[in-house]
Amino acid sequence: MARALPSARMQNDLHVNRGAPETQDAGQKDPYSMTQTSPRSAIELDEAYRHSTQDACRPRDLLADEVAQRRESGYDVDDVVRAANATDPDDRAALLALVDAMGDSRRLPGWAYEEPDALEDIRAAVDPAPAIAADSDGYPDKVHAGWLGRIAGCNLGKPVEQGDIWTAERIREYLVLADAYPLTDYFPVLDPMPEGFEFLENWPETTRGRVNGSARDDDIDYSLLALHLLETHGRALRPEHVGEAWTTLFPLLQTYTAERAAYINLVGGLRVPQVARFRNPYREWIGAQIRGDVFGYVNPGDPWAAAALAYQDAALSHTGNGVYGEMWAAALVAGAFTASDAAGTVEAALTVVPPRSRLHEAVSHVLRLRSEGATWEAALTEIRSAYGHYSWVHTINNAAAVTAALLWSDGDYTSAVGKVVMSGWDTDSNGATVGSVAGILTGTTALPAHLIEPLNDRTRSALFGFDNSVISDLAARTVRLAQAG
Repeated sequence: MARALPSARMQNDLHVNRGAPETQDAGQKDPYSMTQTSPRSAIELDEAYRHSTQDACRPRDLLADEVAQRRESGYDVDDVVRAANATDPDDRAALLALVDAMGDSRRLPGWAYEEPDALEDIRAAVDPAPAIAADSDGYPDKVHAGWLGRIAGCNLGKPVEQGDIWTAERIREYLVLADAYPLTDYFPVLDPMPEGFEFLENWPETTRGRVNGSARDDDIDYSLLALHLLETHGRALRPEHVGEAWTTLFPLLQTYTAERAAYINLVGGLRVPQVARFRNPYREWIGAQIRGDVFGYVNPGDPWAAAALAYQDAALSHTGNGVYGEMWAAALVAGAFTASDAAGTVEAALTVVPPRSRLHEAVSHVLRLRSEGATWEAALTEIRSAYGHYSWVHTINNAAAVTAALLWSDGDYTSAVGKVVMSGWDTDSNGATVGSVAGILTGTTALPAHLIEPLNDRTRSALFGFDNSVISDLAARTVRLAQAG
């Protein structure tokens, strides 16, 4: 999920070629939604606020992104928008005061979702799938496959990880030009690149023929950190331990969105739960969801145990659907150790998500599309129509894309990671999550050599003391940790 802003040339080239927006029409009824979709407010932020770089250090971003977060959650913030439009956008103190004022906003009538934050309230709302004992003999290989699958899937999506530019249409258009559709290998580099296309700056490390060990990425950093946290604190892990590790081992500017906001709050002296809530409009975005896999690795066959442990990590920086995203991802991984197919682990993972939440609604929607016989292409179109109004790094839309890629992969790792990267949005994060689950389901012998061998059993990391970690060693440590209880 490493955030790299597109170059000015790329933004200009694609400005008029992005196609129709991936949103519903104002007031459109989603047949799978609990409530009528609210019409978009007539009161919009002025142009000065409309180009957020999703940076918690920038008051303009905090304001614009908090307005979006509040409106997505059913709150009336029109008065704040009016005030912002009458305020100097360079007045830092005034903008921060407006961000803080949204904490007093009221929810509009008609909100039908129930999205608790406390673990005990989440547990009371769900009926988790029962734990199933995993095959102890096959467990080490599945863990190794999960690590390899996660890291390869992350690298596969890295060159196009800019979801507001590299949309599904743009990805497909490029792959067709490169005679590489559907995606089954690392992205090929066309020379010269076609007009209007430009990979992110990591492309020399992540494209076909150039992968030589895993590139650094926060989706991998957090997996390394989760393993370290569990080795240090075990099942006594708490959000405060996670915060201490972040500020000790992570450079601030190698964190993004909710994690950066939480990091700033930690340094400012705030404590849990305010760390996740104060000036953090990214609290329901995908940042926690990318951190959940290792909690699943060490709880094979037990979705709730994985989810409950992942909660301790997620609660530092996220609330609501942001927390559910990590719990769901951990449960998805845990379920893969004992499920017979992707549908089984998706269904098991859904049982840890509050049933009247937006995340539950989205994953259920995708499961329904699969049961009705939709093609993957038709399902992706429906997902983008229903959930494309969220940021390209939000939990809900990306979880839906992950679900679809797994359900329509027919048990094939390459198909699964290829489909989720071709879906757009947070391509490296989703490639990592799908790669982890698909790797566990298939085992190491079924992983594709052309994606795995270039990793050379190594991964880079920005985490202090963890650069050039050996992937097979990470897997072995994970197995030892799980077996020690």
